[in-house]
Amino acid sequence: MKWKEWLDKWSMTGLSINAGFLNMDWAPQDRDRDAAWELYIELLTRITTQHLQPDHGDESAALESIHALFGLTRETLKNQGRHCTEFAKIAIVVLNQYVRPFTAKWHKASLEGAFDAPEGCQEFRDELATLQEQLRQYTKMLADMANVEDLTTLEKTED
Repeated sequence: MKWKEWLDKWSMTGLSINAGFLNMDWAPQDRDRDAAWELYIELLTRITTQHLQPDHGDESAALESIHALFGLTRETLKNQGRHCTEFAKIAIVVLNQYVRPFTAKWHKASLEGAFDAPEGCQEFRDELATLQEQLRQYTKMLADMANVEDLTTLEKTED
């Protein structure tokens, strides 16, 4: 299978990836599967993929949890070593194209008091919901790479 086919399978064609790369073979190894499993568990059990009800939670804590993905991904990459390249290729792109713009915007906004106003909190939650959808798709991809059953939609969400 080619990378393009795998990304198409998970509706992740919106990622900006070099066209030459997309034609490379997608062949995860054991280290890729282990790395995917490690991050899959982190994503699945954080606000990154879990519904945040309107009257629950704290915007600052949610932002911190999302920001923690950078450290968790780096640790996973270091622990699994240089042989988890298939995982690294998708993890780095998702961090840089989905997570980084969100955390950069909201870190600055939070320092400027955005979470002190109901409008700022609502805007954050709206954008968080969009990011969560993207990260749920990523979580499904990680389950596929780890060769495990995907539990992303195990729970029913209600407002």
